[in-house]
Amino acid sequence: MKYNFKKIEKKWQDFWQKYKVFQADFNPSRKKYYCLEMFPYPSGRIHMGHVRNYTIGDVIARYKCMCGFNVLHPMGFDAFGQPAENAAIKNKTHPGIWTNKCIEWMKKELMRMGFSYDWQREISTCKDDYYKWNQWIFLKMFEKGLAYKKASSVNWCPSCETTLANEEVVQGGCWRCNTAVVQKELEQWFLKITQYSEELLVDLKELTQWPPRVIAMQENWIGRSYGVEIYFRLEPNGKIISVFTTRVDTIFGATYIVLAPEHPLVKEIIKNKPQEKQVLAFIEKVSKETKVVRTSEDVKKEGMFTGAYAINPVNQEKIPIWVADYVLMEYGTGAIMAVPTHDQRDFLFAKEHNLAMRIVIQNKESSLELSKMDQAYEGDGIQVNSGQFDGISNTEAKEKIAAWMEEKQIGRKVTHWRLRDWLISRQKYWGTPIPIIYCDKCGILAMPYDELPVKLPKKAEFTGEGGSPLSKVKSFVQVKCHKCKGRARRDTDTMATFIDSSWYFLRFCSPKFKDAPFDKQEVKYWMPVDQYIGGIEHAILHLLYSRFFTKFLRDLGMLSFNEPFQKLLTQGMVLKEGEVMSKSKGNIVDPDEIIKKYGADTLRLFILFAAPPEAELDWNERGMEGAWRFLTRVWRMVIEVKNCKNTTSAGMDSLTKKMHQTIKKVSSDMEGGFKFNTAISSIMELVNEIYQAKERNLGAKEIKEAIETTVKLLAAFTPHISEEMWLVLGHKDSIFKSGWPSYNEEFAKEKTIDLVIQVNSRNRSRIEIPVGISEEEIHKLVLNDERTKQWIKDSPVKKFIIVPNKLVNILI
Repeated sequence: MKYNFKKIEKKWQDFWQKYKVFQADFNPSRKKYYCLEMFPYPSGRIHMGHVRNYTIGDVIARYKCMCGFNVLHPMGFDAFGQPAENAAIKNKTHPGIWTNKCIEWMKKELMRMGFSYDWQREISTCKDDYYKWNQWIFLKMFEKGLAYKKASSVNWCPSCETTLANEEVVQGGCWRCNTAVVQKELEQWFLKITQYSEELLVDLKELTQWPPRVIAMQENWIGRSYGVEIYFRLEPNGKIISVFTTRVDTIFGATYIVLAPEHPLVKEIIKNKPQEKQVLAFIEKVSKETKVVRTSEDVKKEGMFTGAYAINPVNQEKIPIWVADYVLMEYGTGAIMAVPTHDQRDFLFAKEHNLAMRIVIQNKESSLELSKMDQAYEGDGIQVNSGQFDGISNTEAKEKIAAWMEEKQIGRKVTHWRLRDWLISRQKYWGTPIPIIYCDKCGILAMPYDELPVKLPKKAEFTGEGGSPLSKVKSFVQVKCHKCKGRARRDTDTMATFIDSSWYFLRFCSPKFKDAPFDKQEVKYWMPVDQYIGGIEHAILHLLYSRFFTKFLRDLGMLSFNEPFQKLLTQGMVLKEGEVMSKSKGNIVDPDEIIKKYGADTLRLFILFAAPPEAELDWNERGMEGAWRFLTRVWRMVIEVKNCKNTTSAGMDSLTKKMHQTIKKVSSDMEGGFKFNTAISSIMELVNEIYQAKERNLGAKEIKEAIETTVKLLAAFTPHISEEMWLVLGHKDSIFKSGWPSYNEEFAKEKTIDLVIQVNSRNRSRIEIPVGISEEEIHKLVLNDERTKQWIKDSPVKKFIIVPNKLVNILI
């Protein structure tokens, strides 16, 4: 009986769908497990990154199902977004038509992989029964003062012709198309995520099962800083210029102030000064630079003297005010004090522009001399040139100077955050319409809840030019004010697509619920997500926004938990010959072609065995062939035992011990960090042991039990062939209803180990030795081994190397 993967895989995919094997039902009497992979943007084809991500999730979901959990494992599509609109323009079609075709194709490919999704829960964020609730949540935020509109200098992608949140600017470019981002002044909608800054930071401590790297990335992005806000005064009118610093111990060394080009004070202080024209030209130049470039340590910093001066409040010194590209309005107050001797960036800038320097912290180890300094001294030391604070350590001075400044009312202790409010306005069609109208009489008004959803008009002109297509659809824009019944106009921006993914995990709990975004009782049962899986690239954007939405909905009384995802696994990338797969490099491996050649199970096995989930995986055709050979070997083993008529029992044997040890090892690998590669390796060892047992003519009862166990252990990794082998072995129901195998702790104990014996670094023999014996006893057992004696003969042993629990290497 030949292993026909095409026939077998189709058969079991149909079976799972027909009998709803993986349908999740609300049942509070059962212990739940919510496994979720980050849902995909429907580009039309799945790539190897998708396959790896979803295979990892599928193994976890199937394993938990066999362990008796009520498993929720849904799938949907993050369907709004710029790429669909661009594709519609290119192909002269509607984004909705394009997106639905892509979803249809992608869903077909996901089903071909045999993933255990509960497809009755499928959601698509571009459908109005989903984005209606985006609008509902927006209005709740508007009511609470968390959604607001303001004029702001925003990130602008000239290619996409739309705004970007700070988090969507990656190394100075648009996260979608890599086009260099510029600054533009626009009126935009923001969500006040900063109201949750403290909680978003503090609650990271709850996420003990998230990768430390992701925690660190979020901590850095939220960016809490403790410092002092110092009140410099503009000379001669005394107007306050607030400067934030974390190094108040260096205040006596401040020799100039630097303002961000966007600082509202700049145009005021340069007015009618000789420098006015040059400074305005400089501001215009900087406006075209990205914030990443402006703050990069590798880029030379540029600036200009404004012609104005300020008074340092601690010593009444008159110091120049500069404007420079490296100071951003987003952080602190948009103004910094420059202390060149104790800040490297200020040091380089001062050297470039021949600005004054003063040492105020003396190095205790090696005395600093201004004339000999070739870099800033940023370490600790003793205060000098600091008035009454001379002679104390700078760490002590920080607190004393801050307290003194508060007493003199020339400064105050403050906490500053790097996190900024979330810009959500997009000047595009294919997104959630913002449910706001503008009435000349009544002002800015929220749409009534009973008029949601505000639907996208089906007919709109797509050219890719001239701003939002919605602004050109009169029937959409022109409306009646629901308050005064006069003329009004709709907001023509749409929401950032990260809104859609900030709460979709909640919708999966009750996707057909019509009275609210989700059924509170079902969410209480299923949430939080037990295991979330996705790429590290979402560490800040999606994960931070999802945490924010969860906390807001909790504060509305809709949720009873603080964090949406208990465990997070960030899978590594799939490479080919050490490089990321991409069309431009011509190194794409098409999953569809691989499935046609080897089948979905072989592809799954290779992906899971080739590398741990978090590590990068380098594509290897030979690895695919190896996975194929192993599955055909297991298939052959099952067929042979099926045809065997012998039912004798040989009693307790090394095979039985190996079987229990393997169950224990695989169970441990599954529970202790999803070590799929080592789990599969253990199953392969068990298969080898079964073949050896057959050679020893062990009783068929023990062999069959070991084979059935092997098939069960393989089921989560290679579900189609495992279902078929389970059927061949005489079982009628799905293997996923059979339960995870249990082990006998006594049998599973490692009482002996196999010790490989090498002679001159080449394997020559293998012996079984008791666990925990001394090196002297190992030495004696090895030298008494007959095969080892033949290789050593009368040669003197130069070295006897023991690698504990693994091998011995005898050098002669």
